[in-house]
Amino acid sequence: MGYEEDVLSANHEFYAAFDAGDIEAMEALWAEEHGVACIHPGWSALDTRAQIVESWRSILDSPQAPDIRCANPTVSVAGDMGFVVCTEILSGGELVATNIFVRESTGWKICHHHAAPVARHIVVDSTPPDEMN
Repeated sequence: MGYEEDVLSANHEFYAAFDAGDIEAMEALWAEEHGVACIHPGWSALDTRAQIVESWRSILDSPQAPDIRCANPTVSVAGDMGFVVCTEILSGGELVATNIFVRESTGWKICHHHAAPVARHIVVDSTPPDEMN
């Protein structure tokens, strides 16, 4: 399967650090040789490693830090970059997330995380009006 398993493993480590509240592990997972960005739900975009690490410190140190589980990850890899799209299961609902990883000298590192609320699935009747009766 190539690098897909490595990227999925890095993604698993990301959620394990999040779930454990392990800021040191979280910091070690973020890219140092490439640009980074992070968009937490409801936050402005963060685009420096220092901002991102501090944001995770704030989240993981909080007594209200969410319990989180990654579900249904799908992976795609192109050269030294790969991404995972997944559902983040929280006690209060679900988010959809994209995690982008880049291969650095120390292994696969996350360079971009974006999580956002999932829109409720709305079924739209696509039957043309003249066929409804």
